[in-house]
Formats: sequence, structure tokens, C-alpha cells
Amino acid sequence: MESILLLLQGIFLQDDGGFLGFLGGDRGALGSDDPVIAGLIAAAFAVSGFGILLNLLNSAIRKKMIDQVKWRRIMKETRAFNKERMAAFRSKDQERINQLNKKSAYMNKLSMEMMQMNLRPMMITFIPLILIFYFVLPYLFSYTVAISPVSLNVIPGDFFQLTCTAEQAADPDHVCEAENAIFLWAWYFLSSIAFSGIIMKITKTTMELN
Repeated sequence: MESILLLLQGIFLQDDGGFLGFLGGDRGALGSDDPVIAGLIAAAFAVSGFGILLNLLNSAIRKKMIDQVKWRRIMKETRAFNKERMAAFRSKDQERINQLNKKSAYMNKLSMEMMQMNLRPMMITFIPLILIFYFVLPYLFSYTVAISPVSLNVIPGDFFQLTCTAEQAADPDHVCEAENAIFLWAWYFLSSIAFSGIIMKITKTTMELN
């Protein structure tokens, strides 16, 4: 679920402004021509700091709203059920399959409850995080805040560009000043992914069973 949230953030925050592209102004991208925090090194660390702080906020809300003991109990029970059902199907034990099928409704209820537990903090944090990015960070930072040694545009097409292309860098009217420069939204997105798992482990809000 956490990875889905980060992916959605990435789609909404891409360089053309996503579905809120009008906030990019005349340049059609998120960032400032006269940023408060200038310089690649300072900007890169500052944006990463924002990513860490917002991840900490997300983890704090998650820890407050989700009963971790109950969540882990449900997760353990559903995983054990799925593992047992797969084993029954592989061994073609019809009697065991029939017994497990009787328990399916209960397990589906548990899965739905677990999903709702995860969605509640997401619904609270998702919109504020998006608004902070659109209304705060673009005034503090330039359009690009770091340089990658290689292109990070692994998805074909223009839908999900993380770094500037050579064509964009060659265009004097484009926000890209160098090839493989990393967009503001992309560096925030990558920083959030990089620190999300670490912060969740530190705050003991990880979705994994220990």
C-alpha cells in the first residue's frame, strides 16, 4: 500500500504538473526561476529533508491510527490461510480445499478490514502532502535540483520522466538546463522511496511481519 501511495504521488507530481499542471505557471513545471534555496547540493539535501520529514509525519499518523498488534495478527492469519490454501491446491487435497473454502468469507472480511486500516491514514496524509509539494516546495527550489550520471527515464514515453532528456536540455525555453538533470518532483519522489522503508522500520510501522 505504501508503494502505491508513492507511485500516485509520483504521477501527480511529474514535471508537467500532472493533473494540477496549471500550478506550474508559464513554465508548465513545478519549481521557481528564483528559488529561495539555490545550488544543486543544498537543494538536493533540502528536498531529501522534506521527504524524510513528511515520511516521519506519515509514520506518526499511521502509528497513531492503526492498532499495530491487531494489524499484525490479521496479516499473520491471512498469510497462513493463503499459504495453507495454496498447499491444498498443489496437493489436490479436495477435502482440505472444501474446508478452507468455508473459511473464505471470514478471511475476505479480515482482508477488507486490513485494507481499511491502511487507507485511513493514507486518506489523511495524501492530500496534505500533495498540497505541501505544490504550494511550498516550488517556491523554495528550482525546477531541477540534482544531476544523475545516467537517464532515469526507464518507462517509455513522456508519461513518467524523472530526468531531462538531451532534447529538453537543448531547448532554451525549457526548464532543463542539463541532460539527466533530475526534476524537483522526481528527487522528492526518489527521496521518499529511499527513506520510506527505513523510517517505517525505525518507527515500527512497517507492513512486514517480523
